[in-house]
Amino acid sequence: MATRTFTPTSSGRRQKIALVRDNLTKGAKREKSLTVPYLSRAGRNNLGRVTVRHQGSGEKQMYRIIDFKRRKLDIPARVASIEYDPHRGPDIALLFYVDGEKRYIIAPIGLKVNDMVMSGPTSEIKVGNALPLASIPLGVPIHNVEIQPGRGGQLARSAGTSLTVSAKEDKYALVKLPSGEIRKILLTCYATIGVASNEDLKNVVLGKAGLHRRQGVRPAVRGVAMNPRDHPHGGGEGRSSVGLKAPKTPWGKRFRGIKTRRRNKTNVFIVARRGSTQ
Repeated sequence: MATRTFTPTSSGRRQKIALVRDNLTKGAKREKSLTVPYLSRAGRNNLGRVTVRHQGSGEKQMYRIIDFKRRKLDIPARVASIEYDPHRGPDIALLFYVDGEKRYIIAPIGLKVNDMVMSGPTSEIKVGNALPLASIPLGVPIHNVEIQPGRGGQLARSAGTSLTVSAKEDKYALVKLPSGEIRKILLTCYATIGVASNEDLKNVVLGKAGLHRRQGVRPAVRGVAMNPRDHPHGGGEGRSSVGLKAPKTPWGKRFRGIKTRRRNKTNVFIVARRGSTQ
């Protein structure tokens, strides 16, 4: 998939870079049995109070139910269409199983309409097939990788991302993440062969604030532009720097140069941290 630029007939089009979605199935409509209404909370909790700033409602969208588990084992399915999903970066593929069931999956690069895919330990090493890590050779790119067996894929679900199995030890596979982190994952966890589609999504430039607002993002005000009672960075005569040893959040906590990983997270499965020299 490539990108395209636009003739600068307006300020919004001058910097805009968009995806060329020529791989989508023309005339394909969303499968109604696999879509549900999506209620936007606009960053608010059950009391209606804003708990996540800078979020808005955006445009109304229907949510597509994606099959992240891929546990219809040894049942072949035909790719009926490749569709756009407003809730995620990669495209999605609609599968028609031979038993009549329909499901959506994340579409990898190279998956085409009328291709046959299947899940199971004996499946072929082919783009779109889902297998346990024990059956996947070393060095093959994978996405939609489970962390716990049966829970569904949680790793490498973004556009253009993939992992690789670097080694297998006992009942674990050593999987290398895009950040460089190497992590232990059980060999019974499932993963899908291939790289998630829309690898050029990182090159997209919206071009104007209006498109960002339609995606549910509200404006952010700089702390130095506020009053001292509203932000630790606020106040001062004219333009001023932060004036502190380290930048702080609106609630007075440091937010740069400190670890934010939760203490109850387990580290026993991480073999090498990202940025390490291993």
